[in-house]
Amino acid sequence: MKILVINAAFKEKQKDMIKTTADKVGAEVHFLVSEKDITDDLKDADVVYGFGVNIAKTSKNLKWLCVPSAGVDFMLKPDSFANEDCLFSNSSGAYGVTIAEHIIAVSLMMMRNLTDFYAASLDGIWSTPKPQKSLKDCNITVLGTGDIGTCFARRAKAFEPKVITGVCRSGKCDDPSYDRVLKVSELDSILPTTELLVMSLPSTVETTNILSRERIALMPDGAYIVNVGRGSAIDEDALADSLDSGKLAGAALDVFKTEPLPENSRLWKTKNLLITPHVAGNLTVEYTMNRNVEMFCEDLLNFAEGKTLKYLVDRKKGY
Repeated sequence: MKILVINAAFKEKQKDMIKTTADKVGAEVHFLVSEKDITDDLKDADVVYGFGVNIAKTSKNLKWLCVPSAGVDFMLKPDSFANEDCLFSNSSGAYGVTIAEHIIAVSLMMMRNLTDFYAASLDGIWSTPKPQKSLKDCNITVLGTGDIGTCFARRAKAFEPKVITGVCRSGKCDDPSYDRVLKVSELDSILPTTELLVMSLPSTVETTNILSRERIALMPDGAYIVNVGRGSAIDEDALADSLDSGKLAGAALDVFKTEPLPENSRLWKTKNLLITPHVAGNLTVEYTMNRNVEMFCEDLLNFAEGKTLKYLVDRKKGY
């Protein structure tokens, strides 16, 4: 078995984890920085762990592609795999911790006016106190109760919010962090009381523009929105209008419909909008890298033994 690991972020620790597992299954492993490093003698690889977009499109020998990301929409087009039987897995479950911390960070930045205080400090200004809001007694709605949303809910619980409502397709989630869980069809009923809306949805037909202009209008004045899922989930113009008008107190976006965000996008100058360049996740935290590799190694053992992969992508659902 020939394995290509395409990732510039992995350090010796993560490489050693992969080597140890590869040795157990008698596999030959090659570490590459990018797909450009794939030489002719490596194009017949059986397994690729990384963003092997091009080799997946051209290699009929590829039997399993594992991407180190949670999102997989970029690999769901009809011509993504030359081998239609190629197994496809992702790393959903590795990013909950780091993205949950990001959500907590940006939520507090907005609600405690830290962005304003910091901006003033850069100009040498000693600001006067401003009204602030707290996560305590806050009505929080988590749209998307998967690994990311639930990791956030667990951490947010420590701030003693008034209620944490989870919203998902099934309307079911057993995690005790949620005070209640509703179906997406019930979203409109909860938005009027939502003070902080956290969105961590994958990109699917059902989630596109799920936060529409009409739904933004349902939210109470002074509410906040955080989106760490996919930019396609929000009507960006409607969000900008609501922020500029002062209806919404703030929004923090880590994802956008077009990335990188164009220089001429109105979002750069939208009032009370905190922009981060899709950095909530990524392989930038040691824990995330280790967990990502652990998941791949777990499925590598499954693959070698002919067992079903634990982290297979459901191509029909899109995640």
